[in-house]
Amino acid sequence: MEQIPVYSFTGFLDSGKTKFIQETLEDPRFNAGERTLLLVFEEGEEEFDLSKYPHKNVYPEYLDAETVTPDQLDALQKKYKAERVVVELNGMQQVGDVYQRFPEYWGIAQEVMFADSTTFLTYNANMRNLVMDKLIGAELVVFNRMTPGQDVMPLHKIARAANRNIDILYDYTDGTTSYDTIEDPLPFDINAPIIEIKDEDFALWYRDVSEDPKKYEGKTVRFKGQVAMLRRNKNDMFAPGRFVMTCCEADIEFCGIPCRYENPKSLTPRSWVMVTAKVSAETHALYQGDVGPILTAISVEKDVPAAQPDVASF
Repeated sequence: MEQIPVYSFTGFLDSGKTKFIQETLEDPRFNAGERTLLLVFEEGEEEFDLSKYPHKNVYPEYLDAETVTPDQLDALQKKYKAERVVVELNGMQQVGDVYQRFPEYWGIAQEVMFADSTTFLTYNANMRNLVMDKLIGAELVVFNRMTPGQDVMPLHKIARAANRNIDILYDYTDGTTSYDTIEDPLPFDINAPIIEIKDEDFALWYRDVSEDPKKYEGKTVRFKGQVAMLRRNKNDMFAPGRFVMTCCEADIEFCGIPCRYENPKSLTPRSWVMVTAKVSAETHALYQGDVGPILTAISVEKDVPAAQPDVASF
């Protein structure tokens, strides 16, 4: 079955999602007559005005993200013969939980987050897990209701801590907009003969090498990690890594990288090691068919002191 592209818009209530979707569907460059299923999982003060669209084949459906099923969405797509789907998500729900309810032939073509700059820092302080959830998968975050001259650095730091590749657009109350142009230098030298990864920089390096493994192709890295064994390739590989906290204690997970090593059975699981290894970009079962970082050990120092802190964070 042909894949249906999904354009997803996330953010908290009254963050500007509905207004942006309305304006987008009014634009003939985006709405050139494609049959569009408009899914609304959150009803705010603004409503969609279908009379302003250049074409009348936009079909809104107001649904509950906690009860909707793949079969229900599949039936709606077939009912309207939709060629694409535009989704307004509820900010109080995890994005991934909603995506799991999509039919398998629906694919996310673009995800944009909207944030009210006057309330964003409060949301981040009190509901950081929900904020990070939306930033991590977004290609673009739009901070609106910005005051001209407002300091953008607090917003920039939070967005880029969650997602180094995210584009940031500031929408000001005087009608102007500007893209974020602040560069975030890495805290380690990727052109050094050996890239030394400090304990406090592991999470950042892990994300960077995972997002762009080809950037590290042929380079040598040195870092401290814990030993994890692999179910596959267990005779010639292990996965050194760290427990990483993305946003809160409930979001801690182990982040390891497959590493070729001549005698992985000599290593003790969960013990700390200092790994010096060459990086390559290859496919592996852990990456589900995609290309990811693979290490080839040059040396593995055993029984080294634990990293400080032992749980890495961004």
